[in-house]
Formats: sequence, structure tokens, C-alpha cells
Amino acid sequence: MATTDGRSPAVDPVERARLLVRVHEAVLGGGRAPLAPRTVIAESWRRSLDARVDPDRTEAPMVYAQREVSELRAAHPLATTLPALRGTLRGLADEASQIMIVTDAVGHILWCEGDSAVKRAADRAALAEGTRWSEDTIGTNAMGTALALGRPVQIHSAEHLVRSYHSWTCAASPVRDPDSGELLGVVDVSGPLHTGHPAIAALVEAAARLAEAQLRAELTARDERLRERNMPHLMGLRGEPGALLTPTGRVIASAAGGLPRRVDVSGPEILLADGRTGLLEPLGEGYLLRLPRPVASRTPRLSLSLLEEPVAVLDGREHPLSPRHAEILAALALRPTGMTGEALALATHGEDGNAVTVRAEMHRLRAQLGGMVVGRKPYRLVAEVSADFLRVREAVDAGDAERAVRLYRGRLLPRSEAPVVRAEREELHAAVRSAALHCGRPEVLWEFARQPHGADDIEVHERLARDLPRSDPRRASVVTRLRSLV
Repeated sequence: MATTDGRSPAVDPVERARLLVRVHEAVLGGGRAPLAPRTVIAESWRRSLDARVDPDRTEAPMVYAQREVSELRAAHPLATTLPALRGTLRGLADEASQIMIVTDAVGHILWCEGDSAVKRAADRAALAEGTRWSEDTIGTNAMGTALALGRPVQIHSAEHLVRSYHSWTCAASPVRDPDSGELLGVVDVSGPLHTGHPAIAALVEAAARLAEAQLRAELTARDERLRERNMPHLMGLRGEPGALLTPTGRVIASAAGGLPRRVDVSGPEILLADGRTGLLEPLGEGYLLRLPRPVASRTPRLSLSLLEEPVAVLDGREHPLSPRHAEILAALALRPTGMTGEALALATHGEDGNAVTVRAEMHRLRAQLGGMVVGRKPYRLVAEVSADFLRVREAVDAGDAERAVRLYRGRLLPRSEAPVVRAEREELHAAVRSAALHCGRPEVLWEFARQPHGADDIEVHERLARDLPRSDPRRASVVTRLRSLV
């Protein structure tokens, strides 16, 4: 008996492959299939056939020679993420007889690493560096379909349109540019069909998110360097509204409200939605935007995301935060009534802190967010403030374990050693973990265990192994993970 997605209850990849072959033959031959292919597969088959991909004759074309691949790698934005991807997926690829693949935005394979025997088989199947795996070239496959849809995809056996790839299973997840939001490529794990497992897709997606997190960190570092070099230009406006822009027009520091996240830098003037006209001045790197004073003012709205890469969203516009500014904002969000300079120095720097250092940091923070957001005497947030970590705390306090686990995307500023952050981070993690462990709902605990902050928690996996039914396919993944932990 099979489910509507083509998987058997036992999730036997070989048995599932046999069923999918019958579906493939029936659908393409115009016969009656034992079940309908998944919607994502049926739609991909239609796109591939419309592109004249032949299920019997097509092979992925070799587009680039190895020398050209090396040049493409060196210039590709994902090159810096390879060590992190290898650390996440190469062990899985080697142990599970699979290969890790990274493509560019149009499906060219730039990196292909992993089990040597599988890699040789992949080379024979034209699943190799320099080949192109877009849907319009080779038909339905995890890499090409993930690029076509812009979301994670898992393709097993005869879900591939081309018959010569029915002995393969693969899972891919796209990686996006944190600046533009455009696709940079995909991360994929592929292997012989008997190596397929539902958990692989989640691991590949986690690896893609890890790559994006690293790219965001690199972007934040570049923004910080750009701010440091060009802040005198913004401060030179002497209270007049303005902003610093990256070469792509993204706002990274502002002394004005009502700006979008990005502005058009194609001309010397820009027209804002509120009718104001701004003037662009090219800098050595990026731009200085000069603006007229706004006609009216209102209370700004500040949203803090500090459980992942730190970001502040002010009136709908995103501001990446330096580690120190993120710590200050976390401290002020936890103390809405405000803090003296001495108290803020102690909270963020410990016994070695001093009010002079805090005053300089607050000066830079006001330049980035505007004086209407951060008040003084005492230091406090005068905007309407919301924060992701505070929403997690509210869910825990309300006894809503499911919502707390869903909102808890990671530890609060995990690299911070600021005393106020460290204390809140440890207390919040302990509260969410306890809520997940004691709510009596395995699906909530499973969600906690899937996250990086729960992946190495022995007690969590022991509880899941005890509470999940033996027939539940998640239990096998939990037991395997538990063995590696103990």
C-alpha cells in the first residue's frame, strides 16, 4: 500500500522506486497510473517536456572544462561557504554513500564531493563538475527543480523525468544572496536510490540555511567596514536627514525616517514614496543620500531579530547590526524603563566596561537608527519595540510550548559574552527546552530536536526514542542520532 506521495509506510526506498517506475511509465505512456505523481513532480514533468527534454535520450551536457570550472568557483559567492557545507554534509555523504553537490544559479555543477565509488558512478552518469542540471536541459531533478521553484525539493528514482537517472535519489535546497535575495545556486546531496532517506532533505535544507547565515555575516562585516569608513560623511550633515548607502543602494546607516530598505542609485536624484526628493553623492565606496526634513513625525516602530543573524527592522526597513549594537539593543529591550551609562556598561561589558565606551557606541547606534529611536538620560528605546526572543519568552510564560519551540529559531546572540545577553540566553534556552520536554507532545519535541540547538541534546533524543511509536519513521532517525551522541 502506498501513500499519495509515492512512499510506502515503511519508507523502503527500493520498494518505493519500483512503484514510481510504474507511475512514470503509465503517465508518460498515456496509461492508467497506480497513483498520481506528486504535484511538484507532475508540474516539473510538464515544464521539462515543454522544453523538449527527451526521457530516453537526454544526458546532462558538459558546458565547462575543469579549468573553466576552477575559474567559476573562485569568483562564485558560495566559495566561502564550502568549509561550512563540507562540515555539515561531507560526513553524511561519505557515511551514507552519497555525494555533495553545489551549483550556480543556472544549474552548472561547480563542486561535487563525497564517496569515491558514488562519485565515479556520478561521473559516468554525467553528474559531474562542469555539467548543467537545469530543468530545461536535463528535466526533473532536485537541483534543477529547486532552482525553478526557489525552494527545497527531494526527487527519488523514477520521479526523475529522464530514465537513465531512475537509479538515483537526490535532495536540494536553494541558497539566496542576503543582499539582493536572488538565487546564488543550490546545495544538493545525491546517491544510489537505496541510500534515500526522508531526513536527508532536512539536513540539506539546514546546510543551505547555514550557508546563507554565513553570507549574511560576511555582508554584515562589509557593511560595518563601510559604515566605519564613511560615517564622517553622515555626521557631517549636522542633524539634517540623510543616509549611507551601499554600492547597490541598500541603506546601512540613516539619520532619517521613512526610507525603504533599498533605493535606486541609477541617477543623482531619487523620489521617495512620501514625495521627498533625495540627492545622491558618490563616495569612494557607496553613496551619501541627502534628504529634506520630513513634514511630520510619529513614533517609529522597531522590530529586533536577535535569535539568528542580528537585524533591526525600523519602520519596515532592515538594518543589519554589529555584535555590539545587537547586545545594546537586547539589553535595552530587556530594560524598557531605561539604563544609566554605568548600568549599560556593566550589562554589556562586565566589570571592565565604562560609560565612555558606551557613550561612543550609543552615538554610532543613533547615527544608524536615528535619534527618535534611542533616548538618553537614561538610555532607553523610545520606539514601539518588539523582539523575537521576547515573543519566545511570552509563549513560554503562557504555557504554549508549540509556539515557543516554533519561534525559538536559535540561541540569543550565540557568540555574545555580554553578561546580560549570556544570562538571558541560558535562561531562555532552558525554559524552551523544559517546555518541549514536559509538554507531552512528541511532535513538539521532534521540532526542537531538529534545530541546531537541540541536535546534540541527549535527553531530548532519549525522550523521543521512548515516546515515538516504533512504526514512526522519525524514530529511526532519532535512534541513529542518539547512537552518535552517546
